[in-house]
Amino acid sequence: MAVRSVGIVGGGLMGSGIAEVCARSDLEVRLVEASAELAAAGRARIERSTARALERGRITEEERDRALGRIAPGTDLEALRDVDMVIEAIPERLELKRELFGRLDRIAAGHAILATNTSALPVIDIARATSRPEHVVGTHFFNPPPVMQLLELVRSIDTDDATLATARAFGEALGKQVIVAQDRAGFIVNLLLVPFLNGAVRLYETGLASREDIDAGMRLGCNHPMGPLELLDHIGLDTALMVCEALHAEYASSEYAAPPLLRRMVAAGRLGRKSGRGFYEYPA
Repeated sequence: MAVRSVGIVGGGLMGSGIAEVCARSDLEVRLVEASAELAAAGRARIERSTARALERGRITEEERDRALGRIAPGTDLEALRDVDMVIEAIPERLELKRELFGRLDRIAAGHAILATNTSALPVIDIARATSRPEHVVGTHFFNPPPVMQLLELVRSIDTDDATLATARAFGEALGKQVIVAQDRAGFIVNLLLVPFLNGAVRLYETGLASREDIDAGMRLGCNHPMGPLELLDHIGLDTALMVCEALHAEYASSEYAAPPLLRRMVAAGRLGRKSGRGFYEYPA
């Protein structure tokens, strides 16, 4: 099956970015949020992002106009009744995702693929909220989706061959490099990344080095494009904490346990770039 129309549930940073990527790849996009205000905010994010792409010469004005014209924001899940694929991009809470997938199962067309953008939760736990777990797959995009070239597909124990093949073709049509992981919490990227990030936070907690020197050490010593504390601010400390909790629940390994400082910063509302303050400060 060729994917020609996509529904995105959630218009935050990830959802709006996925919507933009799909629209710029000539797909019809329906972007659903919980309120008209949030739907408008998602649309505004896409307008700002495509304006930056235009300024940098990555798209033409005609391409931008066509992409924006393919995106229909709204608040009614019923608008997703006839799309070929639905991608969920809501917060990393299993109960929220299961409730949503139960509703999508009743609404979406029988041929539609139901995909989750989870970065850590087991896909089967989400898929079993539906009557068609064979049509559920993980499509883990990376932030920001219009820039990051990777798409991590996650095949649950129930995902069938046709669903995986369609999801792969979809990702490749978006211009992404597609990798496939089996359904273990964290998949490929976060299983390797989270211990590294947690180690950086613990190092900073001890006072062994400044935040700047920790980040410079990894940028210049290991040729990373971004230091680990900078990366945490970019990801969002609340998101990082949720990923830690999911991985620790799955593996019960201390390397996935959230450092106390990470928990305290989230409790204080220091979430990184999104809140204006994390390990670093970000002017409004």
